[in-house]
Amino acid sequence: MFNGFIFATGIENSYPTIEGGRVRMDEMEKCGHYKYWRTDFDLVEQLGIRALRFGPPLHLSWTGSGKYDWSFADETLRDLKRRNIVAIADLCHFGVPDWIGNFQNPDFPAEFAKYARAFAQRYPWVQVYTPVNEMQICALFSGMYGWWNEQMTSDRGFVTAMKHIVKANILAMRAILEVRPDALFIQSESSEYFHAECPAAIAQSEFRNARRFLSLDLNYGRRVDSEIYEYLMDNGMTREEYHFFLDNNLKHQCIMGNDYYMTNEHHVNADGATRASGEIFGYAVITHQYYNRYRLPVMHTETNLMEGPNGDEAVRWLRKEWANVLRVRNNGVPIVGFTWYSLTDQVDWDVALRENRGTVNPLGLFDLQRKIRPVGEAYRDLIRDWCAVLPTQSICLRVPIALPQEHEEVAAQAAPAPDTDQPSSEATAAPTNTD
Repeated sequence: MFNGFIFATGIENSYPTIEGGRVRMDEMEKCGHYKYWRTDFDLVEQLGIRALRFGPPLHLSWTGSGKYDWSFADETLRDLKRRNIVAIADLCHFGVPDWIGNFQNPDFPAEFAKYARAFAQRYPWVQVYTPVNEMQICALFSGMYGWWNEQMTSDRGFVTAMKHIVKANILAMRAILEVRPDALFIQSESSEYFHAECPAAIAQSEFRNARRFLSLDLNYGRRVDSEIYEYLMDNGMTREEYHFFLDNNLKHQCIMGNDYYMTNEHHVNADGATRASGEIFGYAVITHQYYNRYRLPVMHTETNLMEGPNGDEAVRWLRKEWANVLRVRNNGVPIVGFTWYSLTDQVDWDVALRENRGTVNPLGLFDLQRKIRPVGEAYRDLIRDWCAVLPTQSICLRVPIALPQEHEEVAAQAAPAPDTDQPSSEATAAPTNTD
């Protein structure tokens, strides 16, 4: 059993489309993971990390309705299993395959649930999932800001993307639970706050501060605020669709993941326009707001900062975020993990993947030559110093995560004795790349 606090990192696997769907912004390709994945897994072990946010590229592994190419997933996930690293399976990260189109497609939720079930059946040792990453951000950037995928710029486009994305997440959780009843789900979601710059901006900031909870309200079956309910009804959600979310509550299987970056807080001016404010409240204050709303165990699922000219900017941010995590924990919130995202530097996130510039962003624990950065050394030391201090101190608060090799041991113990009179099944057991 995985004991103690979850220190994690992740492989950046975003893959939205831009330029009307003509360009795929595949971060695994841009960052060299397809070529260096074995080295990347070595680096995870070198840091002392036992949990990795990782997912095969959906646009390459999901080739059609009920059709899959598992070749890359087979190699990588089986290697993580061999290393006994817990994979937090990141199934949909900001994009869909070309054949689905985009998040406006009403077929996406049911089709994605079929994919999730097939994934769980093929990799039964995987227990922890983020079915759809940052649902709120994905819907905003795709349906309202006009940046990714459908590149729509309307409230209706946002609401349509949101209801399809969250429904896909719920149906995927249900499908996975049918295969692995002890599955756990970490909702990696951006934690936001909007500050009014002047009295005339109060109404706009209050609306945005209510809307920031929308994806989690729907996912956890919580009734939305009255103004948000009217907003949903005015922009294409039906009463029947709304009640689907109220009636499909799986929050007892969930850990609420809060992502926090320097850009997560915003100033709002009188006309409703927003701009980044930098850190004002910080992770601890905002996470308490989310915890008070949902009362779920919490994990800090993403943060990073670019290494700047002094070379210590990211290290100082790591220490600040860790201090916030300890403050949240010491205030009585059941926080179970922390993540520096991602393992390596990223590409073009300085423009939110809106343009294919090829600009390397020094955000990782390692650079793209797989050389450790100062923040990687600091994170390695932090894990070493704190891992023995922060098992959650109470067996009641430990997350019941089985290590991959433990799943195989339990399955072997539960299996019936083989019938020695029957021929071996090894010849028919080889995996195929398609289902």
